[in-house]
Amino acid sequence: MTRLLKILAFGLAATLGVAGAASAQDCPIKLGAILPVSGPMGQVGERIAETGAFAVEVMNEAGGIKGCDVEYVLRDTQGQSTVGVDAAKSLVDLEGVQALVGAVSSGVSLPVLTSVAVPSKVVQISCCSSSESFTALAEEGKTEGYWFRTYATNRSQSAMGALVASNQGYKKTAVIYVNTDFGVGLAKRFEQDLAKLGGTITSMVAYNENQQSYRAEVTAALAGDPDSLFLVAFPVDGATITREWLSLGGTGNLIVNNSLRSDDYFKAVGHQYLQDMIGYDSAQPRLPSVDSFNEMFQARFDGPPNGPGLHSVFDAVMVTLLAMEMSDELTGTNIRDNMRMVTSSDGTEVYPTVEGLMKAKELIAAGQPIRYVGATGALQFDANGDVQAPKMTWKLDGETNVETGYYTTEEVAALIARLDG
Repeated sequence: MTRLLKILAFGLAATLGVAGAASAQDCPIKLGAILPVSGPMGQVGERIAETGAFAVEVMNEAGGIKGCDVEYVLRDTQGQSTVGVDAAKSLVDLEGVQALVGAVSSGVSLPVLTSVAVPSKVVQISCCSSSESFTALAEEGKTEGYWFRTYATNRSQSAMGALVASNQGYKKTAVIYVNTDFGVGLAKRFEQDLAKLGGTITSMVAYNENQQSYRAEVTAALAGDPDSLFLVAFPVDGATITREWLSLGGTGNLIVNNSLRSDDYFKAVGHQYLQDMIGYDSAQPRLPSVDSFNEMFQARFDGPPNGPGLHSVFDAVMVTLLAMEMSDELTGTNIRDNMRMVTSSDGTEVYPTVEGLMKAKELIAAGQPIRYVGATGALQFDANGDVQAPKMTWKLDGETNVETGYYTTEEVAALIARLDG
């Protein structure tokens, strides 16, 4: 059975395994997930979807929500906006979900938010969408507070990419980026940030997803004799671009975005060709809650949670479920209003273990605020639904992915302030 089938099978098991339904609540309680488990982002998305299902599994072990088990209802976006919107509409209109986890890419999350979540007054929380467009919409009042994310914005990603290039001494950097809202925004920010740190862009080349070859784009990016390449891509297309880049004589000095911190990408290109590559990603704070998640994940999947979006999707699911537990009535508006109550800075800290979640439920029942401290640390949503997070740099040592630097939230904020000054 494939991992995706296991996810769907788990959803069915949750439906059949209801434990003591509350009298005023229909069981099971459904949580919608719109994630790419096929298409160009399918390899990354499948692991993210599986980790989201794991979060539901842990909550159900802790007693579920309001006396009901939670059913994780997954719909595949295929990484496409139209498919994602249709999937979200199906979950809201037919399944009656009041919260959506997803999507991964900003180009899918954005139309879902504006055409489904906000009009339907349903919470949407993403583990992975980092475009600054969401912040702008929130500032304009167009999200109506229904948007949240557990991953920091492009602003920190571009800053980290530029810092890596500067620290490595690269002077002439080519940029190849996916032609989506995410990729365009990140590439433009990187261009500005690199200039502030003394670097030069030799070319900015966009590519459209799911092509058999990117020879034309790679050839264009090689013009100007760059000494490095900043690649903004997802694993399948990223591997194709990297192989063609190297075969046409491109440098091995690669700077890659967080989505390429993926075993699938490494294997598709060949670890031996990526030894000069450096990437960045959100980092896990040095906290017991993070260690607890890592240990649970290792025990559940017989391997560490290496890869983009795994820690952040786990927390996205957990925060949403706790907000459901705190809501008198399970409406999107009530869930929205309780998202910050379960991450309150003056609340009692609770961790993402079965015992920690049982404690959280007891505190909620007693009318007390809680502060969920999870796989990504202590989340704090700002007025726009955004979070800040520490960052890390990484590289391959043989076939092992190793951390090479750690930057606290305060250090990342200082870097951004320096670049924006």
